[in-house]
Amino acid sequence: MQRRDFIKLSAALGAASALPLWSRSLMAAEQRPLLPIPTLLTPDARSEITLTAQAGISNWRGKNVPTWGYNGSLLGPAIQLERGKEVNINIHNRLPEATTVHWHGLEVPGEVDGGPQARIEPNKSRRVTFTPDQPASTCWFHPHQHGRTGYQVSQGLAGLMLINDPESGKLLLPKQWGIDDIPVILQDKRLSSDGTQIDYQLDIMSAAVGWFGDTMLTNGAIYPQTGVSRGWLRLRLLNGCNARSLNLTTSDRRPMYVIASDGGLLAEPVKLSELPMLPGERFEVLVDTSDGKAFDLQTLPVRQMGMTLQPFDQPLPVLAIMPLRVLASGSLPDKLVDVPAIPATDGLKSRWLQLTMDPELDHRGMMAMMQKHGKASMAGMDHGDMSGMDHGNMAGMDHGNMSGMKHGDMAGTDHGDMAGMKHGDMAGMNHGKPAKEYDFHDGNRINGVAFNMDKPSFEAKQGEYEKWTISGEGDMMLHPFHVHGTQFRILSENGKPPAAHRSGWKDIVEVEGARSEVLVRFNHKADAANAYMAHCHLLEHEDTGMMLGFTVA
Repeated sequence: MQRRDFIKLSAALGAASALPLWSRSLMAAEQRPLLPIPTLLTPDARSEITLTAQAGISNWRGKNVPTWGYNGSLLGPAIQLERGKEVNINIHNRLPEATTVHWHGLEVPGEVDGGPQARIEPNKSRRVTFTPDQPASTCWFHPHQHGRTGYQVSQGLAGLMLINDPESGKLLLPKQWGIDDIPVILQDKRLSSDGTQIDYQLDIMSAAVGWFGDTMLTNGAIYPQTGVSRGWLRLRLLNGCNARSLNLTTSDRRPMYVIASDGGLLAEPVKLSELPMLPGERFEVLVDTSDGKAFDLQTLPVRQMGMTLQPFDQPLPVLAIMPLRVLASGSLPDKLVDVPAIPATDGLKSRWLQLTMDPELDHRGMMAMMQKHGKASMAGMDHGDMSGMDHGNMAGMDHGNMSGMKHGDMAGTDHGDMAGMKHGDMAGMNHGKPAKEYDFHDGNRINGVAFNMDKPSFEAKQGEYEKWTISGEGDMMLHPFHVHGTQFRILSENGKPPAAHRSGWKDIVEVEGARSEVLVRFNHKADAANAYMAHCHLLEHEDTGMMLGFTVA
């Protein structure tokens, strides 16, 4: 054990009594691991970095579990780059299947973006060279193998990528990696009944609502603890879940000050008591620990289909934070960086992206979820009354408007009969008769079309602003929508102005039953062989068609 870890552990044990009762009971029931801190990987003297995707073993609850990682068994290092300095990354695939590495959040040319075209076969390698030219930010990298992205991320392939620039370097923000500048990668996992495998299935249920787990990992550990400097603490937060949205808060309700979103620092800090995070989103927050009191970072229950099952039906601690006697040196500036004003949108090229799910997939996915998890999965809806209720209430939306149909009419079944049906008949039977074969793999679509890697949907002009409207109208599901090759500005989110902490640089926008508008501009080129992607970052939606490619010339 390193000396720093020993000091942290000693402080943690001494401060544990200050945590809420339910946190202390969890700590007593299971020995708390120390928070794993990813290695900070920087280019060598030749500007080279080596990244190897490989299989390994992780241990959870005393069981060895096969996992995948970069340069290790699980997750990966945090790659740190400098704005304006070229880097060469050598990627080796030691996995039993093809993969890609996508630099999520980086504004780089299509040929190095790492989309689904950039396959690296087993025991093969790929070398990419690029020069990051964007503001300081916390980005990440992960696989983008079409049809297998959800599986490969669930196995553990993900890592942070940090970009530094001179402007942010002048601010007195916490900068001591692993001490007052802490990475927090949050992912839910579902293990097999014997706890020895990650139980991932891309089936009709997950294609509809996404794959979700019953265990939360923080940097790959279950409810770890960390000792931190006393003062301002910087948390670099990543929602690395396949499909689960989070709502982060502190157990004692001390405020969080958001200083950065996906693409970089905000103009000024934004004080929040709760921070909702979509899959794939990053935020940087500062928390004041100068009182020396221990507290938890926790996630609160959210209204999202399938995501209300135990233990996520109540506040769930994800990280125990124990302030040390050592004083931190960072501060919370009143002013961060200059974020340019949003230019006028009159006369800009406009694009419309309509997100839809095949009604058959929607219907069968809901039936499968009810069969497996019961009414607790319906986000608070009493399914016994489903025949008389607006199905849209399950996710806070009017599902009855979907494609102009009553949900009860979908697939020719009477939804109202559900209360009297045997659960065993719900997923694969239609009133006792076998359902016809249905291929759900193209069941999610954009503008009525499932993803076609060989046919980009449109071409954007390099360096020119465009206004994109992404519509989830008539669809009951949450869609965290991600665009490659750019950091955009949100004009409206679900029909409303963006919240203050979402008004900076972003690469994911929330779409849920309404329209969201973003202002995009692409500074690099992407040809048809290396098209950029735009897709739902609920990974099972992406893997089953809710993605399109586009070029930039």
